[in-house]
Amino acid sequence: MSYEKNDLNISRAPSDDDNNADLKSIDSDALKLAEMGYTQDMKRNFSVFSVLGVGFSLTNSWFGISAALVTGINSGGPVLIIYGIILIALISTCVGISLSELASALPNAGGQYFWANELAPKKYANFASYLTGWFAWAGSIFTSASVALAVGSAGVGCWQLSHPEFAILPWHVFVGYQVVNIFAFLFNCYGKLLPTIATTTLYTSLISFFVILVTVPAKAPTHQAARFVFANFVNNTGWTSNGIAFIVGLINTNWAFACLDCATHMAEEVARPEKMIPIAIMGTVAIGFTTAWFYSVSMFFSMSNFEDLIVTPTYVPILELFYQALGSKAGAIVLESMIMATGIGCQIASHTWQSRLCWSFARDRGLPFSGFLSHVHPTLDVPLQAHFVSCVIVSILGCLYLGSYTAFNR
Repeated sequence: MSYEKNDLNISRAPSDDDNNADLKSIDSDALKLAEMGYTQDMKRNFSVFSVLGVGFSLTNSWFGISAALVTGINSGGPVLIIYGIILIALISTCVGISLSELASALPNAGGQYFWANELAPKKYANFASYLTGWFAWAGSIFTSASVALAVGSAGVGCWQLSHPEFAILPWHVFVGYQVVNIFAFLFNCYGKLLPTIATTTLYTSLISFFVILVTVPAKAPTHQAARFVFANFVNNTGWTSNGIAFIVGLINTNWAFACLDCATHMAEEVARPEKMIPIAIMGTVAIGFTTAWFYSVSMFFSMSNFEDLIVTPTYVPILELFYQALGSKAGAIVLESMIMATGIGCQIASHTWQSRLCWSFARDRGLPFSGFLSHVHPTLDVPLQAHFVSCVIVSILGCLYLGSYTAFNR
């Protein structure tokens, strides 16, 4: 591999030529990494299952449908979500295949920005890599913000359901947002625990999905007709064109399949990444489609009053749906708590993702204060500085919610 690209502003950490003789003692994964110009800074503690846990915990399609339901039901209703899942799943499969191919050929924690630097014409490699790296890290930051908002809103919504006289104000959600962000931050401070946490959150998500999938339809007093689920289109967007409303509403299903690149940034923490990362990516798409589609069909069949979901004082439509189906506030809160537990796992995975992006990009001197941000804590085995700075930015973004609900949610 040519090292002429070291002239670029974004350059790899130089390898030590004097130590080439020692490469024979390094495992094959570290040797491949050394051939790219990097040293093995992170321990490979993750298995394929725990990497799948990180990937699916972040994407978590059925949770994404629940959290962003307020957008979907106003911009297309059941039709948007039921068929939107199929459409986005097909697109995500194509994206997943592309990511898997690149991750297999060039397994590197930098992911997209590293591939851009390798594959773009030399003339544009620097610009393409730099721009890709910044967009990728910014995307991870905003994803963490959106997940924190979803979980924080759910917690405040549960309180409102149990206290009908309580009126939700922006600062209530803001406090919940910050609590979720800080809680997830702590879990990402211990590298040895992350594989176990990732596996646990995967099981938590799947168990919660199964419990809700069975409980809600079984307890619902009435069930909607198939026409309502598969042919009912709702347009409350203000757009006169249903086509525009459908496209706008796809943000709901698109968010449910977002962040497929997460596993690629764990390439330096799993053995045989050229094989394991593609398995994790495609597994995320497969599990995501299966859970999201059946979950959505089940929930819409169990709905009693569609209008109440739109105007619910909890601002959490799925919580209102649980209440309609179970007829019990306590039962609805228990089911919503399972979604919140899944969401916290999603937030932990998102923090893992954003910290690895920040660390790897700083390692290639793509960020200010790269020496500080590219440091890996020798005891905790995590890029603690990159993690801390990323979480501080997420915390600051939460202040937008105090100023404008629309600005934050768009």
